[in-house]
Amino acid sequence: MSETRRISTGSAFETTMGYSRAIVKGDWCFVSGVTGYDYATMTMPESIADQARNCFATIRGVLDQAGFAMEDIVRVQYTVTDAAEVDALIPALGESLSEIRPAATMVIAGLIKPEMKVEIEVTAFRG
Repeated sequence: MSETRRISTGSAFETTMGYSRAIVKGDWCFVSGVTGYDYATMTMPESIADQARNCFATIRGVLDQAGFAMEDIVRVQYTVTDAAEVDALIPALGESLSEIRPAATMVIAGLIKPEMKVEIEVTAFRG
């Protein structure tokens, strides 16, 4: 049986809400949904594309901490708050994933704070 390792970004949200930024189980890494905050400054960019770029920067850092790489991503789920923003979002997604091309799902739904326009969740496998 493989050991479970919890990865944290140190966000107070992780403790208060009772979750981990990522869970590593064997050759798998499950990264929780990430929103577009710049955690160094705790600011949120206005544009959905810049929010997505921040999401991927956080995801890259978490995967690195877990011993994975972006190329290990096999699945991604995007939650977008407004279908009208998708065209502005697509170039930022391609910047990070066009060569990797994981299985993907995009859902249009509300997020917990009004400034959040996109949340990105990934699963990585390195077996």
